[in-house]
Amino acid sequence: MDKIASFTINHLKLLPGIYVSRKDQVGAEVITTFDLRMTRPNFEPVMNTAEVHTIEHLGATFLRNHPVYGKKTVYFGPMGCRTGFYLVLAGDLSSKDIAPLIIEMYEFIRDFEGEVPGASARDCGNYLDMNLPMAKYVADRYLNQVLYVLDKTHLTYPED
Repeated sequence: MDKIASFTINHLKLLPGIYVSRKDQVGAEVITTFDLRMTRPNFEPVMNTAEVHTIEHLGATFLRNHPVYGKKTVYFGPMGCRTGFYLVLAGDLSSKDIAPLIIEMYEFIRDFEGEVPGASARDCGNYLDMNLPMAKYVADRYLNQVLYVLDKTHLTYPED
């Protein structure tokens, strides 16, 4: 069996950032998958499921309601390794193209107050596994350590 593309990235050199993970042609449309890497793999602790779950709810709500990207959002969800999220958007896009969107989304998460959308037994299969204060903390950390200072090393996968 062939190794999938995301397993060919050298995770020992990978820094937090915004990366194009892959581009797929679906009919006449290009679908771009982004790797929103929030922690450095294998060098720092991964995020706990509660903050990951909270970011998933807030990020998906933000994206689906965005005036420009709402109809282009195919998927937003966590990586199994808990070091970041995948964002799938319709369109042939680059990391630089979506940097303002990602900054806006993480500012929304950092500044969010109130009940997390969908955090009820009726709306979610594990609604008790949420941690808004920690989600806000890791969003602020990602903004300050990565998103506000984006450069080529945080926008392009490392060379092996």
